[in-house]
Amino acid sequence: MKIAFKMKLKPGFEAEYKSRHDQIWPELSALLKENGISDYSIFLDEETNTLFAVQQQNGNSSQDLGSTKIVQKWWAYMADIMETNPDNSPKSFPLEMVFHLD
Repeated sequence: MKIAFKMKLKPGFEAEYKSRHDQIWPELSALLKENGISDYSIFLDEETNTLFAVQQQNGNSSQDLGSTKIVQKWWAYMADIMETNPDNSPKSFPLEMVFHLD
C-alpha cells in the first residue's frame, strides 16, 4: 500500500533538514526497511515549508514506529526544526489519494 502525508518545516531550516536526511542514521534506515517501508520520498514545498512524504508500506507506517527508541531519538533530533507534538513526533497529516497512474 502507498500512503502520503504532510508535515511542516520551520522557516529557515530547509538546508538543515536536507542535510540531516542526507546523513540518515543507518539503524533508522534498517528499522524502516525491517518494518516493510520502502520507496520513501519526502518533498519540500519551499513556498509554504510543507513537507510532503510518500512511502510504500508492507506492514507498518513510519508513523507507527514511535514506540521504538531509535525513532524517539530521531524525533528529538528533528524537533528543533519541525512543528511537533508534545512527544516530539512530527505533526503529520494523512493525505487522501485522489488519482493514481501506473
